[in-house]
Amino acid sequence: MKVILNVDVNHLGEEGDVKNVANGYARNYLLPRNLAVPYNDATVMIFEARKAEIEARKEQKRKDSASLKEKLEALTLELAMPAAANGKLFGAVTSHVVAEALAKQGFEIERKRIEIAGSTIKQVGSYHFNVKLYESQVAEVKLNVKSQDEAKADNAKKEEKAEAKAE
Repeated sequence: MKVILNVDVNHLGEEGDVKNVANGYARNYLLPRNLAVPYNDATVMIFEARKAEIEARKEQKRKDSASLKEKLEALTLELAMPAAANGKLFGAVTSHVVAEALAKQGFEIERKRIEIAGSTIKQVGSYHFNVKLYESQVAEVKLNVKSQDEAKADNAKKEEKAEAKAE
């Protein structure tokens, strides 16, 4: 069945796209939830009238995505995790952990959009991970994983320097 999407639908398309989908998918999912309308002359005319508005929204999403990409690529995320003396983590750094750390920095990003090579990080060190943005844009973010002992030592050094400057 041919349908026109009313809103962006994950893994299918964006608002205003014309898609061929299975009859049951359209009848039982897309149409009852008002995610799409059947493709016919009347609906085509309605979407032709809204075409400029839809394109303006898509362009705004592209601009927002580009600015978010710049901010993310300038960021170096620091994580302190419990680790053994040899650098092996007790646990692992997953997309969920990274999403929470990004949220603390003020970035609301779904964990599904975060791609970590090998799906988890189990060793202390410097890494990169990707964040999928709008369309084909991808931001590469730096990640430093430290043991909690190292992080405490670094914080103590920073406090000593701050106190020395204050005097």
